[in-house]
Amino acid sequence: MSRLPDLVRVSDIQLDEPVLEAWIYHFLMENNIEYLLSPSIVASPEQLRFMVALRGEAQIYSPCDDVTFFCIYRKDSERLAQEYLKAWRFIIKLIYSYALSKTARSRIVNLCRYRFQNFFTEGIILPSRMIKRLVKIVLTQCGDPDPFREKKSLSNSRASQAFADSEFQRMLHGCPDFTAQYLSIPQLRQELHFVEMSRLMRLSTFEPIWNGTTSMEEIAHEVTGAEEDCACLRGLVAGEQEDSKKFLFIPDVAGGFIFDIHLIFSLLKQGHRVILALKDAFYFHSPTLWDLEREEVLKRVLGKAFISTNGHLTKNELLQLLREHHLVIISDGLSEQLNLCRASVSFARAWKECDMVIAKGRRNMQILMGSSHEFTRDVICYWRDADGAFQCLLKPRANWVRKFSEQDILLQSKSIIAAMRCAKEAGKTVIFYSAIIGSIPGQTQAAIEVVNVFVGYLRDNLDNAFIINPAEHFEHGMDGDDLMYMWEHVQRSGFLDVWRFQTVEDIEKSFALLKRKVPSIWSGKDSTFSTGCTKEIGIALDVQRKHPELQIIGPAAEKFFRRRDYGIGKYFDSKLK
Repeated sequence: MSRLPDLVRVSDIQLDEPVLEAWIYHFLMENNIEYLLSPSIVASPEQLRFMVALRGEAQIYSPCDDVTFFCIYRKDSERLAQEYLKAWRFIIKLIYSYALSKTARSRIVNLCRYRFQNFFTEGIILPSRMIKRLVKIVLTQCGDPDPFREKKSLSNSRASQAFADSEFQRMLHGCPDFTAQYLSIPQLRQELHFVEMSRLMRLSTFEPIWNGTTSMEEIAHEVTGAEEDCACLRGLVAGEQEDSKKFLFIPDVAGGFIFDIHLIFSLLKQGHRVILALKDAFYFHSPTLWDLEREEVLKRVLGKAFISTNGHLTKNELLQLLREHHLVIISDGLSEQLNLCRASVSFARAWKECDMVIAKGRRNMQILMGSSHEFTRDVICYWRDADGAFQCLLKPRANWVRKFSEQDILLQSKSIIAAMRCAKEAGKTVIFYSAIIGSIPGQTQAAIEVVNVFVGYLRDNLDNAFIINPAEHFEHGMDGDDLMYMWEHVQRSGFLDVWRFQTVEDIEKSFALLKRKVPSIWSGKDSTFSTGCTKEIGIALDVQRKHPELQIIGPAAEKFFRRRDYGIGKYFDSKLK
């Protein structure tokens, strides 16, 4: 068998060598994180790029730290065995947490052992993925979706009681002696926010509080000087309302979750908006969406926070929720440790729309800080190390990644709308041309050329017309979600006279103008082949109901609706219904 190349960092891996490419695909398939094999449950490359700063199509991402990946890649059997045995102990502990008969316990243990031995022998499965598969076996065999619910409830109750204690409140909210150092009230306010957040971050990782084994003296020690350990957080909180940001918050365990909520409330008081991502189903002590329905403590603390159970929120829907609610709670779509390859569409879009990700806990830290990959957003991780010492680190986003905020996109749409208004006032006919841009994979540049030459032809032959060509308004770094969001604002502006959809004849004319034959891949294609255009015909019909004078030209509307979904972040179609 050919020897695999030597690698140093996972982020350096490029699929440009056949032996390495074959091994990578084997690794992805065995861990069930290969998109083409399981497109309904694995994030597409476009969705993954919402979160991970990947350069080019050949770069890969693995949902683990580099150390774990190279244990598998280099067949470091000793270190990998330690990781597998650690995972096995988790499973045995889970099985013995149930009051089972000797026969039932023996059956479940041996079933898991057979699977574990297979994983151990192969040496290709990530420990986190192995845990998930074995946990699923245990939960299925025992018929209990959350065996830790009572433990989590007890931890939350203890943490809530500790937080409500008057002495605890005095220490948490005791004012530091630095008022005279600040020249203005806004500066002082910002520093006080920082101190409060620093204290809450330390306390939210101090397990003795919800284990019931701490004293007020130990809590006082945790509070003292907390801001020194969270120096990377300084400057990230805003003193004024107009500096508000969007945060994606990823919690860790029950008990500490109570303090996470109060940390979120601190962000809300500063004028920020927060998306809280919880587990979709049981993962040991991690808080889940289920917990919010059955735990009175959490209901009381969270109050009227909005909970979305939609795992496939669109960009429009998510931004609308953030406009209406300062705190939105979603599911990350996972019943395992953080795995960006298996996270929900809503989680991926929340990551993309936020300004910063705050992730708590050692496991989240290993995935985010332990990876050589850069991410599309600044990430702050805080956790306790093996010795119990508090740690807090910032991983800045990749410096080449451009974030298009809602304001950036709306600014572009307003610019186009202003040009439409001027054209309308000048007595011109305003025409929008909807066409295939990326619906044929690998043909995006050809599609742009086709659209540009045809719009040029229309401009030469239509008198007094103002034609909007979407291909002329592409900004580098914008994905399909951004473009659809921008164009919908333009299309609903009320200034359109004609909405023209690309036909087969348009495409044939375009290639004739280019003095080329129509390639076979383009034969018979028109705008009905594009899911983006299918969404736009729906918008066009809606706009026409409000503005009956709008003329819609192109294929009949009913021919479009065989297509329903476009892939997240794609310029082309997800599937044909």
